[in-house]
Amino acid sequence: MTSKRRLAILHAPEALPESGEVRPPGVADCGALSEEGSLQVGDLARLTGKTVRAIHLYESLGLLRPAERSPGGFRLFRGDSVERVRWISKLQTLGFSLPEIAKIVRDQESARSGVAAAASLRDVFEQRLAGVRDKLSELHRLEHELLSSLTYLDACQSACSSPETSVDACPSCGRHIDQPEQPPLIAGLHAH
Repeated sequence: MTSKRRLAILHAPEALPESGEVRPPGVADCGALSEEGSLQVGDLARLTGKTVRAIHLYESLGLLRPAERSPGGFRLFRGDSVERVRWISKLQTLGFSLPEIAKIVRDQESARSGVAAAASLRDVFEQRLAGVRDKLSELHRLEHELLSSLTYLDACQSACSSPETSVDACPSCGRHIDQPEQPPLIAGLHAH
């Protein structure tokens, strides 16, 4: 058997062609693990879609720690580092900065108990949820403004039969029976 084995991720087993090891069906070769289950930084980057530079940044911020070094001096990460990097990406998608994520990690590591750690993380996530809900409300308002503007512009195209009509005539054309006032996204364009 070779000095590398393949990382298995999902479902029921199927044999790997070169070693006879088992991996889930439909799962492509996900990268090489050493016999101890360690990943080199390049393998971790490839498995997570991140750059090696990003992995090094996570490490420098204390978000990710190599488990050991190879005899050649390379950093080796445990297989569960893939999940850690994906977790960091999810938090970034939620709007957390890397320093904020580092603080979450420090707070969790310094918590006096599991209950305290859970309560701290819950508070952070609860605050972020409130921010996400505020953002969703803002996006719904913007959606409504865009729809209103599109309806107004559709009426402009169907009501204005002459392509020679001046742009200056638009704000007062009087052809918007259902929307006599211009939506803010249209009115702002004509304001001076």
